[in-house]
Amino acid sequence: MTVEIKKPFFVFNPKSYLYGEELVKLAKVADQMAAKYPECSVLVTVPFADIAPVKNETENIIVTAQHIDGIKPGRGIGHVLPESVYHAGARAVFLNHAERPMTVADLSKAMKRGKELGIKTIVCADSIDEARAVAIMGADAILCEPTELIGTGQTSDSSYIQQTNQAIKEIDENILVMQAAGISTPEDVYRTIELGADGTGCTSGITNADSPADMLIDMIDALMKAYTERGNQ
Repeated sequence: MTVEIKKPFFVFNPKSYLYGEELVKLAKVADQMAAKYPECSVLVTVPFADIAPVKNETENIIVTAQHIDGIKPGRGIGHVLPESVYHAGARAVFLNHAERPMTVADLSKAMKRGKELGIKTIVCADSIDEARAVAIMGADAILCEPTELIGTGQTSDSSYIQQTNQAIKEIDENILVMQAAGISTPEDVYRTIELGADGTGCTSGITNADSPADMLIDMIDALMKAYTERGNQ
């Protein structure tokens, strides 16, 4: 079954900060927020071994893999088989993250395999030129995130957000644009959506919060508030 990523969307990306029961607990909070706002999409990226446990305990989020390789069943020990993550319950995948960069050839193969299986591809780009290239390759969503801002608490400036939004939409208006560099507060989420992004997300701002669950809730509330006030219902 293919899922659709709706606008606006929020991605909780705990990377390798969380796993096991603690991750499932927060995924359930995200699931509750996805049920509260059925008009938006909430994605949770999880380590490969946690895909099935998170999927089994949730109903409304889009469980998202952190990577796939462009391989088919057969040889390829140590690589990530797309069929495997799909079978476990993932319906979206992050590709080419700064912490897991890919060559153009490998990225193209992985995107092709994702499309064959109905796995939505969210491809990371750290410059406007790279965002244009990824848009031409046919990503479902593009995360525009300057590498130097990741984890700093410093968000992209408004001109970068607006320029990347425009550059991508000029190539294909159906590609979703995600802006997430340095997001650490609900106010950052609000500002990013207010400036025109289709979605945003957060890692350390949630995992390092005094109450990760409360921060996750507040960020998704801010997302919906900004999107509604921007004139989108």
